[in-house]
Amino acid sequence: MKQGTKYFLFVSFVLLLAACRQEDKRAAEIAKTPIALEIARFDLAFDNATPDSLQSLKGAYPYLFPKGTPDSVWVAKMHDTLQQQLADEVQKAFDDFDDVERGIRSLFQHVKYYYPESQVPKVVTLISTVRYEDRIILTDSLLLIGLDNYLGKDHFFYKGLSNYIALGLDKKYLLSDIASAFAKKVNQYPRNRSFLSRMVYYGKELYIKDKLLPDIPDAQKIGYTPEQMQWAKENEEQIWRFFIERELLYSTDSKLDKRFLDPAPFSKFGLELDNESPPRLGRYMGWQIVRAYMEKNDVTLQQLLALPADEIFKKSNYKPRR
Repeated sequence: MKQGTKYFLFVSFVLLLAACRQEDKRAAEIAKTPIALEIARFDLAFDNATPDSLQSLKGAYPYLFPKGTPDSVWVAKMHDTLQQQLADEVQKAFDDFDDVERGIRSLFQHVKYYYPESQVPKVVTLISTVRYEDRIILTDSLLLIGLDNYLGKDHFFYKGLSNYIALGLDKKYLLSDIASAFAKKVNQYPRNRSFLSRMVYYGKELYIKDKLLPDIPDAQKIGYTPEQMQWAKENEEQIWRFFIERELLYSTDSKLDKRFLDPAPFSKFGLELDNESPPRLGRYMGWQIVRAYMEKNDVTLQQLLALPADEIFKKSNYKPRR
């Protein structure tokens, strides 16, 4: 081995070791970050409620009882067979809630570390009758979690749903969904209509998850199965070549959203391999661009989010993995 190569490897090792120590130090600081986390199990409270205790329940959770809705509606819901069955299934899936609570606490400790002025919302779990599009609702003071949307892709309550939707209805994606809801509050959707701008927008969201959820697999951050994640990694160079050769990066064709960014069964290249591909590959590629940028530029998370996509792309010097 040449002397220059040995020196390069030694320097690389030293830098890697220093980076690891810095990450360990940051992780220790975040773990000690104090937060006041309150989790209220409204799903259990409603399941155990009676018509006589309804007024007390409404007083404790006024934001969950719209004005103008008569009490008879809630009493009927208490005796509804579907509601009772959903409650039973949620209890089975979340019998031990300690892991979920630890995950939520760690997530908001990370939020507090990167956004010290942020408020930790009160967390309320409920049954939404499988309103999966609204399974996570986050405001400044409240986080509502529809636990019946996390029973597992093969659950009988999801039989009528498309498979690609049911895949995301698993509790392993719960923390990722919460992080997405937070990211939407701090990550502004771009005015620029180019495909690149929208790719990088989603790439920023996924990079936020890198920071808020450092210990979960990348597949869970983007909502892929492990097999889909592997496909994306193995075909990253071919995906990038497809985008470049067809000059898609600066295209303003809105159809590209449906092909490569929006939830779908798969990405749409117009090739025979489409059915094999994971969906939302434009988001995956945007993620790799943002990661490449952050590896080469010393900026804060807030500074990153303020940068335009074109600047991030040019300074990332992104090269797809081979």
